[in-house]
Amino acid sequence: MNTIQVNILNPKADIILKDMEKQNLIAIQKPSKSSLQSMLNNLRSNSKTAPSLKEITKEVELVRAKRYAKKNKAGNH
Repeated sequence: MNTIQVNILNPKADIILKDMEKQNLIAIQKPSKSSLQSMLNNLRSNSKTAPSLKEITKEVELVRAKRYAKKNKAGNH
């Protein structure tokens, strides 16, 4: 068994890959958290001003809080 990473450039390729998975020709795995962390570390190493994981998490939480507030406000009318 060989393992490769594929970057999908065209949405049609995603359909083809999923069809191949249904035929048991390939197995598709989602990236693990450790690979995400590795990718973030790699991207940060290329930039002096890249945000830390803590800064990214803080920003995500702020956006989620705003979105949640909007949903609650819209749901109360």
